[in-house]
Amino acid sequence: MTIPPKIERTQTQNAHLLLIGALQIVLAAELVALALRGHWLHAFLVAGVMVVCVGPVLFRKQLPVEVPPQIQIVVVLFTFATLFLGEVWSYYERFWWWDLALHGTAGLLLGMFGFLAVYILNENSAVDLHMRPSFVALFAFFFAVGTGALWEIFEFGMDQLFGLTMQKPMLDDLSGLTDTMWDLILDTLGAGIVSVSGWRYLKRARRTPDQHWLGSFIARNPRLFGE
Repeated sequence: MTIPPKIERTQTQNAHLLLIGALQIVLAAELVALALRGHWLHAFLVAGVMVVCVGPVLFRKQLPVEVPPQIQIVVVLFTFATLFLGEVWSYYERFWWWDLALHGTAGLLLGMFGFLAVYILNENSAVDLHMRPSFVALFAFFFAVGTGALWEIFEFGMDQLFGLTMQKPMLDDLSGLTDTMWDLILDTLGAGIVSVSGWRYLKRARRTPDQHWLGSFIARNPRLFGE
């Protein structure tokens, strides 16, 4: 039996709210523990994660666009895994694959953002811009890869200027070069997956928009496309 789109969206929204609530409880407990121990830098990071996670829910009506719960869930989990588990709980040092997994996810998110940005311009009736689906997908791909490269430059600069270890030793390579290259490779793979997915939607999947992340975004933000 097929679940009606409205019921499916409600279930996704409920799952999103339950996830936010559970994470807020965990983060609040950790924030109190860090404050009692005087670990203010980590406490600041945890507070930042709490704001990022709950902000889109509390200020949903004030946001310029309505982000589908599916995308919000991915962003919330990514932020939690990066700042809380990665930095506060030192998962980057505990698990050698943690940084790689997050860079693959970052490639997916950046690809989504790049695809949505150029797609909105391409489809908005007020903007005189007409691009083929293949070019839209190509732009999203290179946007994500380019942003990932800029992040690696930022990590290198922070390590050189402030003596940090954002570029971590990997596979007996103490220079951090292997870590950087694998980060870029996974950024590229994530960007490629999103670009191909978006291209397929533009070519032949518009008849089932609610079953695709791009279609869900379009359905929730018709005014961005001049509709």
